Amino acid sequence: MSLTEPVGADRQTMEVDIACIGFGPAMGGFLTTLTQAWNLSPGDPAFESRIAPGMPLQVHCYERADDLSAGVSGVVTRAKGIRASFPSLDPTQIPMATDVKKERVFYLLDPIGAARRSSTLRVADFFLRLCGKLFVKDDAFELPWTPAFLHKRGGLVFSIGQFNQWVASQLMASGLVQIWPGSPVSRPIFADESGAGKRAVIGIRLADQGVDPHGMPTEGFMPGLDVRARLTVVGDGPVGQIGRALNQSENELNGRDWALGMKMVIELPEDSTLEPGTVWHTFGFPEPEIFGFMYVHPDRLVSVGIFVPSWLGDPTRTGYRYLQHYIQHPVLWKYLKGGTLRSWGAKSLEESGRRGEPFLTGDGFARIGEGSGSTNMLTGSGVDEAWTTGVQLGEAVLELLRDKLPFIGENLANTYEKRRRASWVEREAREAEHARDGFHTGFVHGLVGMALAGLTGGRFSLKSDIPPASKQIRPFSAQKGADLNLQEIAARASDEGRSFHDVLLTARGWPEIAFDGRLLVTQQDALLMGGKVRAMPGFADHVRFLDPELCRSCIEKSCIAMCSGQAITLGADGAPAFEREKCVHCGACLWNCAHSPNGKTSNIEFSAGAGGLHSAEN
Repeated sequence: MSLTEPVGADRQTMEVDIACIGFGPAMGGFLTTLTQAWNLSPGDPAFESRIAPGMPLQVHCYERADDLSAGVSGVVTRAKGIRASFPSLDPTQIPMATDVKKERVFYLLDPIGAARRSSTLRVADFFLRLCGKLFVKDDAFELPWTPAFLHKRGGLVFSIGQFNQWVASQLMASGLVQIWPGSPVSRPIFADESGAGKRAVIGIRLADQGVDPHGMPTEGFMPGLDVRARLTVVGDGPVGQIGRALNQSENELNGRDWALGMKMVIELPEDSTLEPGTVWHTFGFPEPEIFGFMYVHPDRLVSVGIFVPSWLGDPTRTGYRYLQHYIQHPVLWKYLKGGTLRSWGAKSLEESGRRGEPFLTGDGFARIGEGSGSTNMLTGSGVDEAWTTGVQLGEAVLELLRDKLPFIGENLANTYEKRRRASWVEREAREAEHARDGFHTGFVHGLVGMALAGLTGGRFSLKSDIPPASKQIRPFSAQKGADLNLQEIAARASDEGRSFHDVLLTARGWPEIAFDGRLLVTQQDALLMGGKVRAMPGFADHVRFLDPELCRSCIEKSCIAMCSGQAITLGADGAPAFEREKCVHCGACLWNCAHSPNGKTSNIEFSAGAGGLHSAEN
């Protein structure tokens, strides 16, 4: 799971009680639970360090990104778990946060005529338009009610970046926790490095610095520190290095349902009438399979975005261009026109939910958050679930510390897993387990399956076998004309100095974007204006193509089309090329590889790396 490490490197070792990987909502829940207990009773013997007697627990958290506000998403959540941790929470304490005021659900018709729509949808669209203003306004049909399973009553709208900063400030002030941004973790350290049997985790290794793109030492080489820990808490998300390494150590498959989430934070015009706390859910455009959202924050800010899922079988998965067409849909554009781009971001989401749950515990480690299968794709919710799994592990760790029991798999299962199985997170995850299976056999089928699962509490759904993500990408077809050829499109993009994905969608019949320099801008301008990608020098390239010949023979090139920051481009030799300075670490390339070398894993190696997206508003 990593590039070749220098042989014989003289690595320093540090010992801690608890090593945490990744600082997102799940880790926030875990560390908040520990610090709140510590603040109530700092003299509790349970908090005495085993590796530094007389001192409090040594708890270190290592975050890949260079800032603690690098979480990418505006979010709406019921916030049950978050409010339980902060009973007196005042949303005005957190920038961009507000209570949910009202929710609306829209089915978006295609005002352009370029989307791929089945004959069933085309007939439905025809009759909706035939009814005119009675049902359709601004090419959108508003559902007369918001299904109960989508409701976020009593919830919050906020920015994960701002929320992470708010949580981090409280944690750091406590004195119990140290958080280290800009510290990518390259791999777990196993007690038995031979690879035989289920292995105990005894710590982690930080990524080497002062290396060339291939990971070999250069001037200023600093071997990554080995951090030995009694407990390693894995909360590094769906494409995290440690979580995927643990999967491979147990021959587990990664999740099979994925999506690329991409969004903009937009400053609305001064005369905007949108009320803070307004939440919109959409489906049907720019492609039927693409779900969208608009969340209204205070101070005339909105988060607007889309989710491009793995079950969108067409390899033309051009997230940024799709997002630009989405915000220009008439029902949205009348509010967004004249606005200004403030921030932009993207990340992969593991949408398998409980179906993709890996083993949660083992000797010396436990997993929390999205990478542990906590996301609920029926309710479209993940942040509160992730936070709650962190709280559950925090309570379990406190119990084990007070009972003076070791962090072995059996004890962690009897405390953490037991809490999780008895919680609302588990109950709702089971209700959602098969809610989206139907989309693998068609959009309408998928909607019916979601409705069945949502209205019956998961008792009925349309179950199906889910192929690996690479098998969900259909072979490329011309669709709009037999003369359409990916190689010709790639050559045209190179000749015109344009991105492959941009030329590709134009060739598929989508109109060109009329840039205005404020909101409608090129993808590279979005990176500069609202993403601020910054790659720290001295780290190895974290994206590598394992079999270049397999890449050269690939017709779909979906890893290029889906790349959020255009960091993957078509090289002169026909194989993809990677530019580390443009990578936002979304991880979409990992599951958008159309040709797996073994039918299970990707032909792309995604390793530990620093840098990526930076914006406190994300």
